[in-house]
Amino acid sequence: MVINHGGALKKEYFISYMKLIMNAFGCTIEESKDKTFERLFRFKENEMGQQTYKQFLLAYQEIKNNFK
Repeated sequence: MVINHGGALKKEYFISYMKLIMNAFGCTIEESKDKTFERLFRFKENEMGQQTYKQFLLAYQEIKNNFK
């Protein structure tokens, strides 16, 4: 997936990205969150800005709640 660094990424982007990771690697929701955080944020919450990080956390919560 291509990232445009011009603005904050939306929750829907992260939902799609984490689902892609889960399908591609056959991993859990938590593993998908960890891989996404590593790949996109390089283990730093502020790597892509606070708004983008907040959207990432919202996406994780939504996926987690929908897969119960």
